[in-house]
Amino acid sequence: MSFRPRLLSLGLIAGAATLVWGATAQAGVLVASAPNCAAQPLSQPFLQWADPAQYTPVPGGNFESGAAGWSLSGGAQVVSGNETYFVGGAGDSSSLSLPDGSSATSPTMCVGIQNPDLRLFASNPGNPADSLQVSVNWLDGTGVTHTTTIGTLAAGGSWAPTVQDPVLVNLLALLPGNMTPVSFTFTPQGSGGSWQIDDVYVDPWGRT
Repeated sequence: MSFRPRLLSLGLIAGAATLVWGATAQAGVLVASAPNCAAQPLSQPFLQWADPAQYTPVPGGNFESGAAGWSLSGGAQVVSGNETYFVGGAGDSSSLSLPDGSSATSPTMCVGIQNPDLRLFASNPGNPADSLQVSVNWLDGTGVTHTTTIGTLAAGGSWAPTVQDPVLVNLLALLPGNMTPVSFTFTPQGSGGSWQIDDVYVDPWGRT
């Protein structure tokens, strides 16, 4: 039986409205590792689910080259078995396993400062009460990196796309084109889950 993942809670990153992001802001580690923001291929991988938004892949988020650029801990590892819709390519064959106690952080990528969204494919044939916490790592005006939860996902035993997870954050536009560097962290919550994720995408501007 297939269960569509649902958003259980949403953490908002509240930036102070009175804080002025100026050109004097310091560049932090995310800026230092940021890729070329202009080189973001766009596609519509969720169109068959009535989502016409243009998404760009999170670097290495199809896990077809292992976990290149990702930081894995607690037993997180690339395993055989792709999400069953093969939106990244018919020849794809891998996904990321996230057992209890594990964590995975993506490489740095660029998002706009408007309304970016995160979306991915997930399955959890283990304990259905186990959830997946999604956090964004972002910079403040002094270049200090912060981690804030943006959503908590649930999934069933069959692969399915997650809901759109808004990256609601007041970010410092340190990069050209009103873009800013972020990374994402995925952490199972609870016990007895058996999470796998695959084909992680971001709509960098929140366009529809």
